Amino acid sequence: MPYEQTRTYVDSDRFRDALITQSDVSGLEIRDCWFEERLKIVDCWGRDVYVAGDFGRIVVNDIDVTAYVEAELDRAEPNRALARKAQTADEIRAVWAALEATWAATFERVRALPAELHRRRVDDEWSFIETQRHLLYASDKWLGNPVLEEDQPYHPLGFGPAGADEADTGLTVDADPSLEEILEPRLARMRTMREFVAGVIDEDLDRLCARKPVGNDPDADYDVRRCLKVVLAEEAEHHRYAVRDLAALTADESALRQT
Repeated sequence: MPYEQTRTYVDSDRFRDALITQSDVSGLEIRDCWFEERLKIVDCWGRDVYVAGDFGRIVVNDIDVTAYVEAELDRAEPNRALARKAQTADEIRAVWAALEATWAATFERVRALPAELHRRRVDDEWSFIETQRHLLYASDKWLGNPVLEEDQPYHPLGFGPAGADEADTGLTVDADPSLEEILEPRLARMRTMREFVAGVIDEDLDRLCARKPVGNDPDADYDVRRCLKVVLAEEAEHHRYAVRDLAALTADESALRQT
């Protein structure tokens, strides 16, 4: 089915407890969805299946591959494991320093690429610039708002989930910044994180935040540790995505130069 004719369902529960059987689901894409109970695909066949997300348990053809997948993800992005395990102030400081160093090297790599690649998507995932916009937003949401309680925590170039402007945060979703234009506020926010974790102590991490991260459970409690760990996890995961897509982009450019 051509893209412009694709049926799109947003904020729908029409597929909850649904059974799809003996149907052609070629090209089916499920994105930004959730399930509190298990999702099961059985007795199906096809050439290519791609699954990505945050899953508690993954079983493929009766083989539990959860531990294998986690190990491979940690191997591809070592900061991912460090971010997941960090609990103390010293550990959070160490992970942030590692993340900053990792991103600094990646920024230099991307600056050397043609500007067109900064905006190019791979398999309709976020471009490098969109990824930086999202990480700016994530730090604003989880650091600037609940932890630092800034008067205006959200930079307008931030990019929320699927481009959403959550709860009137003032995001300019349709903005089209260049790499350097987005890196200016992005690096500034990274410095803010560095300065905060430099002075944090273990007791600070237990402080409950008076403000709630917008778009999350308003009845849940959010302490400083939880908020900082979300920032660490976002940075690690999206660096993995960015490097994955950069490999595809540079491979395409190399192939073009050889033709």
